[in-house]
Order: sequence, then structure tokens, then C-alpha cells
Amino acid sequence: MIALQASTSYAVGFSISSLAPPTPPSRDRHLIFAKVEPTAKSVEVMRKFSEQYARRSDTYFCVDKGVTSVVIKGLAEHKDTLGAPLCPCRHYDDKAIEAQQGFWNCPCVPMRERKECHCMLFLTPENDFAGQDQTISLEEIRETTTNM
Repeated sequence: MIALQASTSYAVGFSISSLAPPTPPSRDRHLIFAKVEPTAKSVEVMRKFSEQYARRSDTYFCVDKGVTSVVIKGLAEHKDTLGAPLCPCRHYDDKAIEAQQGFWNCPCVPMRERKECHCMLFLTPENDFAGQDQTISLEEIRETTTNM
């Protein structure tokens, strides 16, 4: 009869080199972050589009009109800067490439195929967050996005 002997050993190793402080920016490199406000024309175009698509797809805006307003303004901003209403609720490594590909341009493919709107702009009637409105005024958009 042969007896088996079990042995357990643990080895833990890690490197702190990845936690080194970042190098200071050179004089030639500057980062500038700016909030781009969409044009009034683009906001109006996206507002009208959203109302029309909600009626056509039998979906409704969120009970919190602030959600609807922010999404419409985000779509308008992307329309101005990218030339396409790229979904503003997702992260992209390269927005310009994503806008050209079209998958996430509103209405995105998941919305068109399955009525799944990641942004909560277009909600099916059974969704707990769906309101009863398929319209939103420019004034509502202005009021709910002031000081954002």
C-alpha cells in the first residue's frame, strides 16, 4: 500500500512598478477638456426625431423627463461633432469610427431589433420607468438640463 502525501504551497507575487506616479506632462503636450453645447437646431432635430420614433415604435419617454432631455442633448451634440446621432450613453474608444459604423447610431441596432434602448430614451409600456408621454418640448429640455 502506498501512502500519498499532500503538500500545499502558496506563492504570491506582484509588482509595484505599475503604481509609479505618472510622468509630468511635457511643455509641448496640453490636455484641454471642454463641454460642447449642441446647437439649438440639432436639439430641435433630435427632439422631433425622438418624438416621431417613439410614436412609430410604440415606446414612451422616461417618467423622469430629465433623462429624456439629457439623452436628446447628447444625441444632438454627437450630431454636431460627429455628423451622426451616436448613442451618448456608451463609452467608445473612438467615437468617430463608431459613428461611421452606424451600429450605435440612434436608433441603435438593439433598439431597432429588440426594442432595447440602453439610454432609456425609448421605453416599452411595460417598463417600470416608462412614462405616458411621447412628446417633450424644447422648454422642458432647457429646464431639466439647466446647470448641468
